[in-house]
Amino acid sequence: MAKEKKPVTLADEAVISKIYYIRGQKVMLDRDLAAMYNVTTGNLNKSVKRNLKRFPEDFMFQLTDDEFKDLIFHFGISSQPEGKAAWGGTRKMPNAFTEQGVSMLSSVLNSDIAIEVNIRIIRIFTKLREMVSTHKDILLKLEQLERKVTAHDEDIRMIFDALKQLLSPPQEPRRKIGFRRKDEQE
Repeated sequence: MAKEKKPVTLADEAVISKIYYIRGQKVMLDRDLAAMYNVTTGNLNKSVKRNLKRFPEDFMFQLTDDEFKDLIFHFGISSQPEGKAAWGGTRKMPNAFTEQGVSMLSSVLNSDIAIEVNIRIIRIFTKLREMVSTHKDILLKLEQLERKVTAHDEDIRMIFDALKQLLSPPQEPRRKIGFRRKDEQE
């Protein structure tokens, strides 16, 4: 009797939480992708090794020991894949797949689940890219507004200085009280 596979349903938040920023790129780890594709990490990596020509350095790279330690420290990921017993940790450093590498995985794995999950992941990567561009627009507008406010502050300061001068005109010299000599006459 063959196992019946359930359709995969992934929440956007679940996928987004598995996207990390490493070496200046948004990437997903092999073990997270394997869990989403419903395959073992070993099988996923074997499929990648059989088709290594499809995964150049900008599609997939192996994390260094320091990068993996940073992930554990900063993101609180475990050195153990989810659902596994703690019997030794990761033997090999995980592979990190960029957006292009993730899209290439569906052709390597060639299963319906992989195709469904890949479509979902690519849509989320696209949403993230759109969000970043929207934030850049907002930051640009804030900078422009700040420049305007700074210019207005200077103008307002000049107006206040002019008002102070008008409200307190310079005092004319007072006449001295008392007797004056003839040579001191006005």
